[in-house]
Amino acid sequence: MNERVDAVLFDVDNTLCEYRRTGAEILDVAFDRVGVDHFFTGAEYNERYSEFTDESDSVEDLRERCFAAFARERGYDPEVGRDVARAFADERDHGNVRFVEGARETLETLRGEIPLAAVTNGAPEMQSAKLAGLGVTDYFQAVVYAGYDTPAKPSPEPFHTALGALGVNPERAVHVGDSLGSDVAGAHAAGVGSAWLPGDDAPETPDPQPDYVLESLSDLARPWR
Repeated sequence: MNERVDAVLFDVDNTLCEYRRTGAEILDVAFDRVGVDHFFTGAEYNERYSEFTDESDSVEDLRERCFAAFARERGYDPEVGRDVARAFADERDHGNVRFVEGARETLETLRGEIPLAAVTNGAPEMQSAKLAGLGVTDYFQAVVYAGYDTPAKPSPEPFHTALGALGVNPERAVHVGDSLGSDVAGAHAAGVGSAWLPGDDAPETPDPQPDYVLESLSDLARPWR
């Protein structure tokens, strides 16, 4: 990445950090606490999560709506789904996160070189706890909680909101994220460059095609000026 850029935007989940306890592990505990069969998986929850963002006023409310929908669709009383969601919330500590490989060093390098912002789909109380747990809250000149402050990614609005706070034009910024559907597509819709951090199950041929493909966040840990 040799072109000059004036700001870097970061996704949070699976880009900067990951939970020390996976959602799938906690979901299994929640089902067991409620005493019902495991009627959906963590992967299914992740796929459905964004459907409930606009109608929810907190991550707890979102999870209850989502789990109740799963219960209804699979022949359970929706209240059973809400019970599982409440058990999940009791187990989940949003501050109990760790850096993705290379993230700490990358942020340490870039924070003194270029303005940084976080653009993340997720409730403010949840995502701010992650940044605080990592100890990087003050690394970012702006944090946009997409789906709450603005429409969720891939809408261009959260990117434009972050860049407006930084005073940087879209064509002079790059967004770093792990999702093709929300991060890469959203960055392109906003006129922002995209740097994709593929996960273990990433497709061989990404669609949409990112501007840059990173082996790790360490690829960003260099000055661009």
